[in-house]
Amino acid sequence: MIKIIEGGVTAAKGFSAGGVHCGIRKSREKRDLSLIFSEKKASAAAVYTTNLVKGAPLVVTKRHLATGEAQAVICNSGNANTCNADGIEIAEKMSSLLAKELGIDENDVIVASTGVIGQRLDIAPIASGIPELVKELGDKSAEAAEGIMTTDTRLKQVAVSFECGGKECKIGGIAKGSGMIHPNMATMLVFITTDCAISSQMLQRALSSDVQNTFNMISIDGDTSTNDMVTVLANGMAQNPEITEEGDDYTEFMRALNTVTVHLCRLIAGDGEGATKLIECKVTGASDEKTAKTVAKSVVCSSLTKAAMFGSDANWGRVLCAIGYSGADVDVNKIDVSFESAAGVIPVCENGAGIDFSEEKAKEILLENEIIINVALKSGEASACAWGCDLTYDYVKINGDYRT
Repeated sequence: MIKIIEGGVTAAKGFSAGGVHCGIRKSREKRDLSLIFSEKKASAAAVYTTNLVKGAPLVVTKRHLATGEAQAVICNSGNANTCNADGIEIAEKMSSLLAKELGIDENDVIVASTGVIGQRLDIAPIASGIPELVKELGDKSAEAAEGIMTTDTRLKQVAVSFECGGKECKIGGIAKGSGMIHPNMATMLVFITTDCAISSQMLQRALSSDVQNTFNMISIDGDTSTNDMVTVLANGMAQNPEITEEGDDYTEFMRALNTVTVHLCRLIAGDGEGATKLIECKVTGASDEKTAKTVAKSVVCSSLTKAAMFGSDANWGRVLCAIGYSGADVDVNKIDVSFESAAGVIPVCENGAGIDFSEEKAKEILLENEIIINVALKSGEASACAWGCDLTYDYVKINGDYRT
């Protein structure tokens, strides 16, 4: 049985975390340097942005994770360390400084940065902040989550417990993501920890499979970032028999991992820049999974649909329009659409055509802060879910002066 618990990335045995203000960001009220540390070297896996322009930290992290192991994660906010001539040098220096302070190998450090692209990152505040960061290590998942935030308005963390091989195991995660969120891959930063014993090969398989139905199914604004990645550390301190192949234990691990990632997906989508509503598109009755995913993504990516949700306008025609240009092979004359929230559910389209419905009831449903757009294709058994948010005036305000 999978249960939601407290603790974020420090819920699992052997993990500590923390976050401090080192001076990258102007406001001393905002943490800008975070650390996650495992007592034992851990199996490690990661997936990365598909943007051809990649931040220096990703290049360094991929190099370090070639062994399939890691022991620490360091991340700064306020500067992406991307498109800088000395970016690799700075990222490597972050790793070596932290490794020396922790007494570990610098190749066992995952390094990440987030913030403004194209501005040089000064190593000085990071170098001066690392000793304090290590000193502050503890049960401080929230502080670590705060330190990786940029335009995020709220912390994003979750943890679960589950049984594997007769032992209680835990998985926890923190995330940042508010803008530049669009598939594929996962254009955000997500750090996940677990005390489950699992080989690096099976951990990578599990993560690579999971992101296809979770982080790859989020879109905030259609922009794919340059720096973002999802990493998992598994230190085995739960002492379950190591998962080295598919089977019941691997399946249960996948279920627990998916519970964490779906929760983080919803937190990220609901905190889109300027957003007031989480939008979830559930597609059923597709001829195959690819079709279901294509339709779901197209709906949550539609600027017109997003704007309609902001205005609580049951403009279902925009949903059909998004499906029509998605490129998916669907029979538009079979499509049903309904809007759903805590206030109820209302059908608005049947067999590709409008039906009579109460605009007042529809408005009441769409005024809620979590909206589900149900799309029934009635052409098969496949289904998919995608997450996004409404498009508001504040999105333009936030991004109009992001640098300044």
